[in-house]
Amino acid sequence: MMCHGHVVKGNGIDSETRCIHYHSPLDIIAIKFYCCDTYYPCFDCHEESGCGNPAVWPADQFDEKAVLCGECGYELTVNEYKVCLSMCPNCAAKFNPGCGLHWELYFE
Repeated sequence: MMCHGHVVKGNGIDSETRCIHYHSPLDIIAIKFYCCDTYYPCFDCHEESGCGNPAVWPADQFDEKAVLCGECGYELTVNEYKVCLSMCPNCAAKFNPGCGLHWELYFE
C-alpha cells in the first residue's frame, strides 16, 4: 500500500496506515522496522510478513527517520516521535498514546 509516497506493508492497510490489528481513529502511524528497512503499521503485521529477523532501532540511531504519519506523510525521527506527545509535529494529527506501551518492540 502506498501512503503519501511511502510503501507500507501489512494486512488490511487503509490510506492512513491503519491495519486489521489496530484501526482506531488514532492509529495513524507506521514504523520503519530496523531489521528490514520497511514500514509496517504494527509489530503483528511485521511478524506476519515473515521477516524472521526482528531487530529494534538502536539508541545511537534515534536521529533516523523511522515513524510515518498516516495523516500527512511526514517522517519523524525516533527522537521526534519520543517527544511528540502523541501528535504529529508537522500536521498536529493525534497519534494513539497507547503505542508508547509497545516501545520495546520497535526501539531500544
